[in-house]
Amino acid sequence: MLLFFPDEPMADDTQELPLEPAGGRASEPPKPRAFSPLAARMRPRALSEVVGHANILGEGCLLPRLVAADNFGSLIFYGPPGCGKTTLANVIAAQTRSRFVKINAVLSNAAQLRDELAAARYRRGERTILFVDEIHRFNRAQQDLLLPDVEEGNVRLIGATTQNPGFFVNAPLLSRSHLFRLEPLGADDVAKVLRRALDDCERGMGNFGCRASDEILKAVAEMCDGDMRRALNALETMVLAAGGGAELSRADVEAFARERRIRYDSGGDEHYDTASAFIKSVRGGDPDAAVYWLARMLAGGEDPRFIARRLVILASEDVGLADSRGLLVANAAFDACERVGLPECELNLAHAAIFLAAAPKSNSAMTALAAAKEDIAKNPAQPVPVHLRDSHTAFNRSLGNGAEYVYSHDCEGGISGQDYMQTPKTFYRPTLRGAEKQIAERLEEYKTLKRRIKNGRQKS
Repeated sequence: MLLFFPDEPMADDTQELPLEPAGGRASEPPKPRAFSPLAARMRPRALSEVVGHANILGEGCLLPRLVAADNFGSLIFYGPPGCGKTTLANVIAAQTRSRFVKINAVLSNAAQLRDELAAARYRRGERTILFVDEIHRFNRAQQDLLLPDVEEGNVRLIGATTQNPGFFVNAPLLSRSHLFRLEPLGADDVAKVLRRALDDCERGMGNFGCRASDEILKAVAEMCDGDMRRALNALETMVLAAGGGAELSRADVEAFARERRIRYDSGGDEHYDTASAFIKSVRGGDPDAAVYWLARMLAGGEDPRFIARRLVILASEDVGLADSRGLLVANAAFDACERVGLPECELNLAHAAIFLAAAPKSNSAMTALAAAKEDIAKNPAQPVPVHLRDSHTAFNRSLGNGAEYVYSHDCEGGISGQDYMQTPKTFYRPTLRGAEKQIAERLEEYKTLKRRIKNGRQKS
């Protein structure tokens, strides 16, 4: 096994913060090189420089108190790209004067992870913070490798993930960590950092002498969807393109925005959250919101067949018998996605989404099925009544199957008055919305006619 001793260089994809002698000042993050991207040069050096995240960094919040006391175990930061997960790991290591080792789960393997853990055990007195970026990329076995050293305190793990930890981080590791969820940064917070970067001559773009109004910086911030790294990269690109002494204009922002792609992870939280918003907007009768979330999914590269499948489900689950045409429209949209494809089938999806959003709503089919399933699960199964049993063979007829069955079409109103369960129960409860109001009225007529037939038989 390879061990990294104090005088040996770290692996290429790790980073170690220098330590000051005992009793000296706290270690600082390494200074970025002059040719580093602006986002790297402007990375905060202390918790006080981190903007936003008042829910976890505000006054009285847990994380700053843990860091100030240097009394924390393992941490997991969960949030979208560019929200500050790596930044927090860096400043925590600096403020606690810890040895900082950074591993990217995409580039690293189990052998390197074992080496780093062995080095941490050897240098235990230095208190190692092991930062695993994109920890969700580690498989279960790699995550399990971390457990013994996390439990023994040989390393303090800080994991960063853009994916829901409940799905991608092992339960034992998650239970041993403080989980902090980071939200996308607000446009005002991003614009504040952009102003600082534009004016800073030491780490920012101040030497270029470029100017920009607050409105322009706010537009750049809004364009980047709360991703600080994207916003700083955008500012750097625009300043370099404009040249020294220029003033950034709306045209510069619009030119950059043409190449913009929204943040959308087709296999992660963005996929599920946006699809959820889309379905709930259609269910809630808001065609404008439904079209917005539909456009958002399509712009993010979502498979149109996934959207169409969800609409087919919704057509029965939420529109149902209030307007049975909804299922036909949804199926037609799915068929169009298969036959026509992108980009034209986007129109068919919009057609179906608007129709279903504007349609009257009923979930009676879903609740009827759920009630029937619950009854089957909780109660003894009812036998099929003899008069309803199959009678197409002579043997079955000899058993009396179907002997007393009355053919409904031979009766007044198509109602025979017979029961179709041994113990009749009610599962379907129609609403009075849309076409289902007529269904409810018709079923009430059937019940009245059935009672009259039964009463007539009893009198006779």
